[in-house]
Amino acid sequence: MAKLKAARRAALPKSSFGLPGARKYPMPDKSHARNALARASQQVNAGNLSAGERARIAAKAHRILKSGRG
Repeated sequence: MAKLKAARRAALPKSSFGLPGARKYPMPDKSHARNALARASQQVNAGNLSAGERARIAAKAHRILKSGRG
């Protein structure tokens, strides 16, 4: 996974995030989508993320992984 630097992350549109309102879980490509999926599961287990939020992140990650993006 390529490092996502602060300037590039800030330039991403809200639609590139798993939780766009909070601008969390950036998914500009497939490797970041896989990472977001794994981190979301960890955060649910730690009690820091709801199952509904994880489901939204997973749905977006799966869309990206099935597409030709990245």
